[in-house]
Amino acid sequence: MGNCIRTVSAGVSLVASDNTWIEDQAIQQLQTTARLEGMQRVVGMPDLHPGRGYPVGAAFFSTTTLYPALVGNDIGCGMALWQTDIASARLNLDKLEKKIGNIDTALDEHWQEDLAQLGFAATGHEPALGTIGGGNHFAELQQIDQVHCDELMDSLQLDRKALLLLVHSGSRGLGEAILRHHVDRHGHAGIAADSEAGIDYLQRHDEALRFAQANRRLIAERLLANLRARGHAALDIDHNLVSPATVDGVAGWIHRKGATPSDRGVVVIPGSRGDYSYLVQPVPQAVSLYSLAHGAGRKWLRGDCKGRLAARFSFDQLKRTALGSRVVCEDRALMYEEAPEAYKSIDSVVGSLLEAGLVRLIARLKPVLTYKRRGCC
Repeated sequence: MGNCIRTVSAGVSLVASDNTWIEDQAIQQLQTTARLEGMQRVVGMPDLHPGRGYPVGAAFFSTTTLYPALVGNDIGCGMALWQTDIASARLNLDKLEKKIGNIDTALDEHWQEDLAQLGFAATGHEPALGTIGGGNHFAELQQIDQVHCDELMDSLQLDRKALLLLVHSGSRGLGEAILRHHVDRHGHAGIAADSEAGIDYLQRHDEALRFAQANRRLIAERLLANLRARGHAALDIDHNLVSPATVDGVAGWIHRKGATPSDRGVVVIPGSRGDYSYLVQPVPQAVSLYSLAHGAGRKWLRGDCKGRLAARFSFDQLKRTALGSRVVCEDRALMYEEAPEAYKSIDSVVGSLLEAGLVRLIARLKPVLTYKRRGCC
């Protein structure tokens, strides 16, 4: 493992190689969470960066106390990878960009039977199903660029000659409403998992996980319908959640905020829209709280991006990436906030996980077309 899993202070560890960019504020936030009542251990991933009071890209292990604020407002945010039947050779990006259409509006009447079968209780958030949302959420068509492990690749039954579709989204406004409901009653204080408040939160949390998974499926099916293509889900995994777990013989709860579980099979760790993504086989270990990085991790604050980039890149220039892929986005602010330059190199993040012995590489995936937001255009 080398020096890639470092002890920062009592109960605080960091998975990062020497060349991984980690802000001091993020480490300070990590140490703050370690002092919460009932918190046993916290681990920062190589994509660790500051959040609103609590860090993003980390896992937190407590015994009997739940901390909904550590999971955050996008409960169930995660990644789904779909195999499509779109041939990856001789792609016409102009046609692909036109055909992918617009999925920013609510699903129309053709989807009502699908929605009814989900069986969700009415919350008012149903119109958001099948939409990506803002921030770092996206849907991306990808090519299999390099295969590192033929055996694992074959076990996943992925077609190397067809495009993959990676969907990154969560529970939309539902997760925000659940966190707000909790904070209005309990603030940011922890709650006993077996208390009335704890049981209520976990029930709402689990429903948000189901909502988020359904949302990713509907996004994928909606895009495939626009592209007149077929596909199936190869994997789907959440990275904002709290789960019961036993760590080194101690029973408790692992809270993950922007951290991918490493004990639930193969995962994708995506880069920015102008970088590669990696399909990896996790090596579950207690030292990392059975968690991995969930992406590249931000390097710049959102509010700083346009000032840093506007003189270098026009809005239209940002629709093309250094890897030759395209970006569908008509939101100018979002385009600058989510520019590749605002993120860490995915190779530095995945490299840290490799050095720490936490993953095995399966394949490298190259972006072809990234869908962010088309808006009313």
